[in-house]
Amino acid sequence: MQVKRFFAADMRQAMKLVRDELGADAAIIGNRRIAGGVELTAALDYTPSALAPRVPNMELEDELRKTASRIVSAQAELSMRGDSDATTNRQLFAGLPLTAAEPLVEPTFKEPPRPAAPAPAAAVDQRVFDSMRFELNGLRELLEVQLGSLAWNQLQGSKPQQANLWRRLQRIGLSGPLSRDLLALTTEIEEPRQAWRMLLAHLARMIATPEIEPLEEGGVIAMVGPAGMGKTTTLAKLAARYVLKYGAQNIALVSMDSYRIGAQEQLKTLGRILNVPVTHVDPGQSLANALDPLLRKRVVLIDTAGLQASDPALRMQLESLAGRGIKSKNYLVLATTSQKQVLTAAYHSYKRCGLAGCILTKLDETASLGEVLSLAISHELPVAYLTDGPRIPDDLHLPRRHQLVSRAVSVQMQDEPSEEAMADMFADLYHNPAKRVG
Repeated sequence: MQVKRFFAADMRQAMKLVRDELGADAAIIGNRRIAGGVELTAALDYTPSALAPRVPNMELEDELRKTASRIVSAQAELSMRGDSDATTNRQLFAGLPLTAAEPLVEPTFKEPPRPAAPAPAAAVDQRVFDSMRFELNGLRELLEVQLGSLAWNQLQGSKPQQANLWRRLQRIGLSGPLSRDLLALTTEIEEPRQAWRMLLAHLARMIATPEIEPLEEGGVIAMVGPAGMGKTTTLAKLAARYVLKYGAQNIALVSMDSYRIGAQEQLKTLGRILNVPVTHVDPGQSLANALDPLLRKRVVLIDTAGLQASDPALRMQLESLAGRGIKSKNYLVLATTSQKQVLTAAYHSYKRCGLAGCILTKLDETASLGEVLSLAISHELPVAYLTDGPRIPDDLHLPRRHQLVSRAVSVQMQDEPSEEAMADMFADLYHNPAKRVG
């Protein structure tokens, strides 16, 4: 029997190390939390012994004994109290007559006895609960990994064409739930090429785009999103696009970014070049008051600061944009080069101000479009504009859904996703029973 320890940041990475080192037949015989991650003990050719002594958790068993003792004491106390009050209860509530054995007693008005305080709960050490919670979470992750691997292997054996389509969708970078929904629409198509074309057609139809271009519709338009997404550059492209088409008389720029060095100077320079007025709104200043003299403009573009989700200034900024008197259409600017976790965090941080849609930037630098498309589709965010370069305003485009899908296919991963990656994707679907695949 070969026994080995593995260290990783989380349970899923540790399981991958076990599979790579010992294979799929390895048995997990122990796991515990350590500084910086988890430790797994795995064995190959492991046969559990029926006579192996169980190592008791003395701390937990002691707390269980104390709790059981308190429950027995409370039950005995309630039983004794019930016997002493039996006569009164029978007379008052059962309607029984008095007998000679039960002489009439002049009633006296006394304060009713206060109910006894409940027995204090056993003071269980928080470390015990933390340890149990960690072990349960570890077991849940182990089960999810095993279920995901079994589901993927079963799909490969029973439906190889479906498995191949799953791989192709993962090469694009689409999320598991979105891939499942797309495949459900093509289950009756047997020819592989036709099924693939139908998948892409359904994907294109799922992408929402505005019926009217935001600049054509006019009003107050704000660029929101984390730092580095390209908000200021996108605003410059939008402003230049409008000025070239309609002139500089009916457009104004507003900057709410007082945190980034040079942000206001950058917008001032743009205003001088385009001959467009620029207004700066400092923290604490009323946005409604700053916009009031600009309402006669047909388009007002607002550049916001990219702040961390934990920054109190972000909450104030979003509340200003969501104010009743503002009527701002807020567009979440998302760099397609960002990781899935960054995109998801950006959406949840900025959805509080009310999002009219999203603008996808840096398409010329991205290696995958599936992640950002999955986010836009799952949260029903219309894609308003695309940017794919630094030129102002030449690299700003209106989205075309089929062209966007074609671009996503053209930049897909060249290598097939590994078996571990596919199993992990199926394991993620088991977080929610509604997302299971078969």
